[in-house]
Amino acid sequence: MTDPVKTPGRRRYHAPQRAEQAAATRRTVLEAARALFTANGYTATTVGQIADRAGVAVDTVYATVGRKPVLLREVFETALSGRDVAVPAEERDYVRAVRAAPTAAGKIAAYARALTAIAPRTAPVQAAIRDAAAHDRACAALDAELADRRAANMRLFAADLRATGELRADLSDDDVADVVWGMASAEYYLLMVRRRGWTPQRYGEHLRDAWTRMLLADPPATGEA
Repeated sequence: MTDPVKTPGRRRYHAPQRAEQAAATRRTVLEAARALFTANGYTATTVGQIADRAGVAVDTVYATVGRKPVLLREVFETALSGRDVAVPAEERDYVRAVRAAPTAAGKIAAYARALTAIAPRTAPVQAAIRDAAAHDRACAALDAELADRRAANMRLFAADLRATGELRADLSDDDVADVVWGMASAEYYLLMVRRRGWTPQRYGEHLRDAWTRMLLADPPATGEA
């Protein structure tokens, strides 16, 4: 009895491995784009330079992320999320931590801790967007969109603080949101860290202390949250 003839079959398509490789390529492209955008500026950076730094072809940059405006947006969104993809606000760990904290001081402390980790990634990208906004319509639109989004999120944060019953009665939610919006901005972070030499940790602790003193009706003793 002879063995049946084996016909050559197609090599199995390893979807998980291919997906892993694609994710790694995307990550490399975004890291290259972030480095160049923040060092040289958006306008001066070309997709070809990003491809060269990432070690891929220009077509690969387009296929894995997109054209230059899309690259800039994705660089910001991934810097904000700390992951390879954008994450909706309500799904971010720090937002959940803020909402779960039972006191206003605890919510402020949770948000200040989050900014200590996030601002070093996002502030240089936001500065690049702001600089490019004066000359590029797509960047101007992105800058305005992000500013509006931040302002809306700050109002949600203010409302969350208000729900504890611990805010000063003479401050409206808009007052609280504006204070937090301004001090959590990229400009303020870069001023204190790059210009004044603060560490991100000192910046975060400064926000926690300042917001606690400025916004709460009865601030807890130093160090309490």
